Amino acid sequence: MTYEIPTEGRIPLLDITIPIHWDNHAILMFGIWFVLVPAAVMFLRFGKIRPTPYGIPRGTSKWAWPELPWTLHKLSLYAGIFLAVGGAGFAMLLSGGFSGTLHAWFGLGTIGLGVLQGGSAWLRGSHGGRKAAEADPEDRATWGGDHFDMTPQRWWFEAYHKTAGYFALFLALGAVTTGLSQFWMPGIAIALAGIFLAGFVAAVILQGRGHNHDTYQSVYGNHPEHPFNRKRYHGMFKAQGKKP
Repeated sequence: MTYEIPTEGRIPLLDITIPIHWDNHAILMFGIWFVLVPAAVMFLRFGKIRPTPYGIPRGTSKWAWPELPWTLHKLSLYAGIFLAVGGAGFAMLLSGGFSGTLHAWFGLGTIGLGVLQGGSAWLRGSHGGRKAAEADPEDRATWGGDHFDMTPQRWWFEAYHKTAGYFALFLALGAVTTGLSQFWMPGIAIALAGIFLAGFVAAVILQGRGHNHDTYQSVYGNHPEHPFNRKRYHGMFKAQGKKP
């Protein structure tokens, strides 16, 4: 069964018919899922500061470098989700609804996971740590938080958030390739190959130069008495059959 791509669509509220420029839709979605989102992921993965005993200094602005990777990561992903939902919704409005093509299913899955990514961020729990505004830097008993203590809520949030993010990019790749099979744009095909190559090379170089720091230790520090550091330290010795 072939799908005939409409060349014009009607906007019900305005009761007008306009030409559909599918290249604009393709460029928008490609820019979101293969420029904005990967940049946000790479910036956080390789932009974290090198661990110190107590991590990010207390009182650091979210726009200062130690906090900046997380700030840009969150804002970029929220902007991407907003634009993707709008772009998909407008395309469905003009084309008469959900087409049921393979491209549409991949696109729906991508946006669905993207929305869930944004929603899951609200379930990550509290931060805690020495740098928390409500904590006393000299009293470790006041440093508690879901992330600092790595509670089950935070553990499962990270397990879901990271895994779902990679699956969203996988589905986005399916959406782009099936979209190109319906509406061929050589520029996007070349750009896709170039981004994959550039991303691969950049990741290898940054990983090789030691820029991929552990998130917990980057944020809270590598002091052995921090809860998650202590848990991993004991776990490492247990796995080796030794006593810490």
